[in-house]
Parts: sequence; structure tokens; C-alpha cells
Amino acid sequence: MPEARVIPLRRDDDEPFVSPAPAPDWEEQLAGGLDFLERRFTGAYETDEFGFDPDLTDHLLLPVLRPFFQKWFRVETFGLDNVPADSGALVVANHSGTVPIDALMATVALHDEHPASRRLRLLGADLVFDIPVAGAMARKLGATLACNEDAERLLTEGELVGVFPEGFKGIGKPFRERYTLQRFGRGGFVSAALRTGAPIIPCAIVGAEEIYPMIGNARAAARLLGLPYFPITPTFPLLGPLGLVPLPSKWLIAFGTPIETASYGPAAAEDPMLVFNLTDQVRETIQHSLYQLLLRRTRVFGR
Repeated sequence: MPEARVIPLRRDDDEPFVSPAPAPDWEEQLAGGLDFLERRFTGAYETDEFGFDPDLTDHLLLPVLRPFFQKWFRVETFGLDNVPADSGALVVANHSGTVPIDALMATVALHDEHPASRRLRLLGADLVFDIPVAGAMARKLGATLACNEDAERLLTEGELVGVFPEGFKGIGKPFRERYTLQRFGRGGFVSAALRTGAPIIPCAIVGAEEIYPMIGNARAAARLLGLPYFPITPTFPLLGPLGLVPLPSKWLIAFGTPIETASYGPAAAEDPMLVFNLTDQVRETIQHSLYQLLLRRTRVFGR
């Protein structure tokens, strides 16, 4: 079996300091906002075949997420140089947090902090796209269904694809199992990488487990609402809407050394043993890296 690799924890900001460009004044901001509104009303914007809307993403969705990334969770990133600048790759990450905010923070990290401002095209479960408003916004942000066909098309087109193989088992696990990876399914993401020759980039995310510590699961309510789980946390539903505010935990996101797949050839996707071994390698790499990040994080709720 291929050996698991530990993600090197080298800060991506260990470079010569460059003074940031001055922030645009209020007149420029107003003009930009008016231009954005004009494009929305006149339809002068484009979406791709999956529904991705770069104009809405850059001018509305990312600005909404950015304060959480920068100020609330104070996200630090590592290993961004492991993510290719202009070719397809499959980013595989652990999943946690009761609500999939980790996927959104990874999206901001790659867009804002990668030198090439890479866009992460997330793969989501059917339930995500069935939720009113949220499902439509997920499409606008670039997400699509978690199926091999869509993943392979995006990878072939040179896109950066994000997958969370634990699915609802990961984000809906109890707090006592925090940072313990759940089963990775049948390795569909490995098959997609093998068929397209795209490298697999293990990604470890620390911080999401603490935003909504899940201490219970109201299964009757979950069945009634058609949800995989109904979380009970120290603040929800006890505090009502206030309990929906995520706790400001400290986040670390590390992108590991790419696992090459091109040398195997597309036919290797039909080899169940190889798919199993690569899936296990990715899982073990992420698990080891989670332990490494936890040792590096000195405080759960602080800098």
C-alpha cells in the first residue's frame, strides 16, 4: 500500500513583505457597486454549464464570506504552493462542523491566498441543492453534484475540484469524535482522478469541529424534516436564532504534497485494489496532518 504522507506545515506568507494596494475610496466602491447592479439587471454577465456565476461570486458571495475567513475564524493557510496554478487537481479534505462552512472557507483560502487565485469547484450532495436559496447560491459559487461525471468534466477542463469524502458522516458526527476521520466511501474521487490523470491534493482543516459542537442528535426531528441529522449543540436550539452563530474557533488549513495519478493511466480506475489503496493513502495522510495541525494550534479560541 502507498505510504501516507504528512502535510508540511510551512506558512505561505513566509515571503518578503509587499505593501498592500490602497483600498478604493468610497466613490470607487460606489461606482463598482452601481456597475454590478447594472450587470445584474441587464443580464450582462455569464454563467457556465454548471451554473457558476463568477460575477456574483466575486462581488457578493466572496465578500460575504471574507470577514468570517479573516476576522471571525482567523484562518491560517499552509502549503498553497502544492496547489497547481493553471491545471486541474482534486482537493480532498476532511469534513466537519455540523454545517459545511469548512468547504466555504477552503474556497476563500484558494481564491484569496493562492498566487493564481484558484477557484475551488465544490462537489455537493443532492440535499445541498434541494435547500431553497442556499442550493441556488451553491450553484452560483461553482458547486455541482458529487458525481464522477461532473468531477471528470471539471478536471478535464483544468478546474480545481473540491471533494469531502466523509459526507454527512463527517459534518454530522458527535463532538466526542472530533478530528477522527470517518469512512471515505468507495473511492469514487480516486476513480475520477485516475481517469483524468489529475493529481490528488490532501487537505487538512482544523477549526470547524468547534464552531457548532454537536452534543446530541434529535433523530425524530431529523426524520420529520428529511435531514440526515438534527444537531443539538450547547447553544442550539436553546438560544434560538442566536445559537446559529458559529463559535469563533481558530482555523488552520493545510494543503499537502500532490499524489500523482497520471502514471497509472485511465484504465487503472477499474482496478478496485488500487482505488482502495489510494483512497486509504489519502485518508491516512489527512488524518496524520490533522494531528500535526492540532499540535501546532495553541488555542482553540484565540490567535
